[in-house]
Amino acid sequence: MRMTRRALLSIVPAATLSAVAPPQRAWSQAPREATPAEAAEDQATLIGNTVAVLAGTADSNARPEVAAKLAAIASTAKARLAALDGAGSGELFRGLPLGSSDTNLTTSFQYLYEIALATRAPGGAAPGGDTAVQRRVIDGLVRLHDDYYGDQSKGYYGNWFNWEIGISSHLTRTLVLLKDELTAYRPDLTAICVASMDAYLRNGKAGDVDLDSRFHTGANLADITTNRILQGAVLGDEARITKAVADQLTVLASIDPYHLSHNVTDGFYADGSFIQHASVAYTGSYGKGLLTRMVQAVKILEGTGYAQGQDRVGAVREWVVRGFAPLVFEGWMMEIVKGRGVSRATTTGYTDVAEVVEAVVDLSGYAAGADATALKSYVKFVRQNSRATLDPARFLSPVSVARYADILADTGIPAKDLNPAERHVAFNAMDKTVHRRPGYAFALARSSPRISKYEYMNGENLMPWFQGDGAHYLYLSGQDQTQAFGVDYFTTVSPYRLAGVTAPVETRRTVPELYGGLWYDNPERGFTSSSESQNTYVYFPRGAGGLSGGACLGAYGAAGLVQADDVAYAAQQAGTLPDDFVAYRNARATKSWFMLDDEIVVLAAGVGDPAGRAVTTTLDSRVSRVSRVPQSADTVTLTGRLRDGTPWSGTGTAPLAWLRYADADQDTAVGYVFLDGWRPTVALETVTRSRRAVRVSNPDTMVTKQVFSVSVEQPAGASLTSMAYALVPNASERQLMAYTGGPVYVLANTVRVQAVRHKGLGLIAVNAFTPGHHHAGHLSVDGPASVILREGRDGTVSVAVADPTTERDTVSVVIRGRALRAGSADEGVRVDRVPGGTRIRVATRHAYGRSFTATLRGRRRAEG
Repeated sequence: MRMTRRALLSIVPAATLSAVAPPQRAWSQAPREATPAEAAEDQATLIGNTVAVLAGTADSNARPEVAAKLAAIASTAKARLAALDGAGSGELFRGLPLGSSDTNLTTSFQYLYEIALATRAPGGAAPGGDTAVQRRVIDGLVRLHDDYYGDQSKGYYGNWFNWEIGISSHLTRTLVLLKDELTAYRPDLTAICVASMDAYLRNGKAGDVDLDSRFHTGANLADITTNRILQGAVLGDEARITKAVADQLTVLASIDPYHLSHNVTDGFYADGSFIQHASVAYTGSYGKGLLTRMVQAVKILEGTGYAQGQDRVGAVREWVVRGFAPLVFEGWMMEIVKGRGVSRATTTGYTDVAEVVEAVVDLSGYAAGADATALKSYVKFVRQNSRATLDPARFLSPVSVARYADILADTGIPAKDLNPAERHVAFNAMDKTVHRRPGYAFALARSSPRISKYEYMNGENLMPWFQGDGAHYLYLSGQDQTQAFGVDYFTTVSPYRLAGVTAPVETRRTVPELYGGLWYDNPERGFTSSSESQNTYVYFPRGAGGLSGGACLGAYGAAGLVQADDVAYAAQQAGTLPDDFVAYRNARATKSWFMLDDEIVVLAAGVGDPAGRAVTTTLDSRVSRVSRVPQSADTVTLTGRLRDGTPWSGTGTAPLAWLRYADADQDTAVGYVFLDGWRPTVALETVTRSRRAVRVSNPDTMVTKQVFSVSVEQPAGASLTSMAYALVPNASERQLMAYTGGPVYVLANTVRVQAVRHKGLGLIAVNAFTPGHHHAGHLSVDGPASVILREGRDGTVSVAVADPTTERDTVSVVIRGRALRAGSADEGVRVDRVPGGTRIRVATRHAYGRSFTATLRGRRRAEG
């Protein structure tokens, strides 16, 4: 979606405007004209740049800060050579039998690359002598190709990604690193291997990229085109390089959902959202990979004619500021954008951010002026605020390690976040919301007919069913997030009791339990491992209906969700799926989240189940360490007050006015204020479970956690008209007691409209879910719509209006009893007076859920 500068200003905090609102760019690539000599020189530069990226340079590798990275390269190569020496029958490397496992074949190519890398690292210690070792690698390539890869009729089993991207990435890099020795020892091998890689690009067109293929999008397209650029360089194939560069540039364009190019929805959107697999919010996994690959492209194309006329740096910098920075809290990547990656024991949110940091380090070396300083300052900020020590030896490039050391040592660079201290970001294009304040960050996962409820694939994220149904993650400052979230959160917290989720009381079975394999296998009905039917109904089903979206006014936000079934259940009920396909029915709820300063106010209405099952609504779930010292006191304490003012401490069901959870081990606390009269259930239990419960390939590691939950339990057949509560991060008991009689008031809480007023902020927030006029306070809202109004002490009134359906042409709001005039307004906003008040009309057509703002002026409204 292309946005005017004025429209962009309305949704981006002022502190980051200079970094996120550059002029619009055209990403078409003019045909390159170069003489054979110029092309040969550029290709040599490209190869030299790539070797420097992977293996470092003499200058970088002489730095003492890079010694650990070089040692890691050498140690890895030594281990791979030992595995090569110890291989048995049917193996190239010990423990990796070949012939039926695409993963083992990919790993074997990876091991050869890792050995080759050690032979090209200046200052490294390649075991066995460079030439001899390089020829062993080449012999290994020959064997893998001749026995297990070169015959396409025997290949392409398992995951398509390994054949089109994984193997090609390792093999292509090896061809680059060993180009000179290949020329001397096996001059025919490079062309043979590239021809085989082309033959395996079966989702392409004639062995090349096909921009109309659903497999050649986003991060996958960046990987494939980078491989083809490098293949062209080692072959001296000018046409291959220029075509791959042009194809790669397409990923830099923001996705316009109303004018899709090649029908592709994968990529970055104007609001900073990133989507992969057509409907999965994926900034923290595939988006991270795309960022890394595009920064690497900047580095390998530097100094060549292939980079002329491009501003990759400016485009990628926008991704960092708008797409990544809001999702990184104290060095941790938030769970809401990691898809199936949340179940992996091999990585954490801290290691995810380390990859982002390396990309930002390198990007800062190509940015200029204030942009370069801001990126370097962000690197320092993440380093200073992360609870995990970032190990630069894990960076891909030794050059990046040296550049990182330079940034940290530069006393002229301040440590500064790319986020302002208070920020609200509505990633409506991917149905996610992030709310940040000093001391905490709140992340909310929604879903819709546009965005998947969850992602399951390849035995990863086995129990994901409710992760897009309003699940939230409350990150607290100073906390080690590996103790609060990550794989152990999903391992020990019941999938039916994720924080924020309303779920039916039932037992669901995982895909392997249902079908005896990692996917639903029914080729006759179009279900194969990577088919569109598999994607739509098994791997990442979208919501079947309802509303998801919200408004943003400065650093304040409102979000709404009408919980519904997913498309798999809807299709099953319509009789369009096979009889043995299993789909699960969801519970129902209409929910709002009003995100303020000290609290997040949550309203729910119409909570129940059409099938009459019992329903659990979990207000929050948190995990903590269990003391390893026998007879030691628990680190978690629970205190509270009943509605009659009586002190309360313990678990069970009680008429609570407020509850405080405190974890002494992490020095954190969360308060819960119950704004109406229902009785929550409080539980604190010790849970032990294997990490394999959430991912079949995780180590069988048993995890023990204290699991806290506060929930509302509805018996079978019951319907809950409404509930209202507030999450209060870092709350003290005194602060919680102050909520009696204010400052938060519920104005409406039905399936039609939900609204709150915060007297201290002078703020009213409304979510209208159904058509018609809805009244809340002195607002009348033409629904469906999301509206936030805030009155300033100087008489100004600021208003934000959004269409959470993304389908309306206009939305109108009337401020009753006020005669106001427009001070400033976004393009598309019209303000006029009507009998009894002031009307704001907003042209929301093709706005894709973004907020429109206006500032109005008039006499200050009397409080009351």
